[in-house]
Amino acid sequence: MDSSQTFSQSWRAGTTLRVGDQSREATLARLEALAHLLDSAFLIPGINRRVGLEAVIGLVPIVGDIAGMVISSYIVAEARRIGAPRWLIARMALNVAFDGAIGIVPLAGDLFDAAFKANRRNVRLLRRWMERNGGVRPNEIDGTAVRIDG
Repeated sequence: MDSSQTFSQSWRAGTTLRVGDQSREATLARLEALAHLLDSAFLIPGINRRVGLEAVIGLVPIVGDIAGMVISSYIVAEARRIGAPRWLIARMALNVAFDGAIGIVPLAGDLFDAAFKANRRNVRLLRRWMERNGGVRPNEIDGTAVRIDG
């Protein structure tokens, strides 16, 4: 596949990313897509609760929890690669460690893992830091809407 080809992400309408794009915005978009897949890709019918692949993988004792931590650590490594400060990397790593430590407990840990959503938390922390430091455009616009009747 040519690195200049594009593909559309179905998780967010209208978002198009270039394959191999290493910009901060492209990296953040990829991490947001990964966090969505890991933490909230599927809707459980009846209870209207979202879970992701990490919760499903975590059902396999020990090995699933370790695999989930390894995948979650990728988000932390990418944050470090794009220049996030040490305090942010430490906070993100603590989220992954806490999620993994509690996740090892059978059944209760799996329920906690489905609710805590460490990957979404970490990507949200990274996005806020990048928005404050000019690394990416804000996701939301601050201000007040005024209706103009013409």
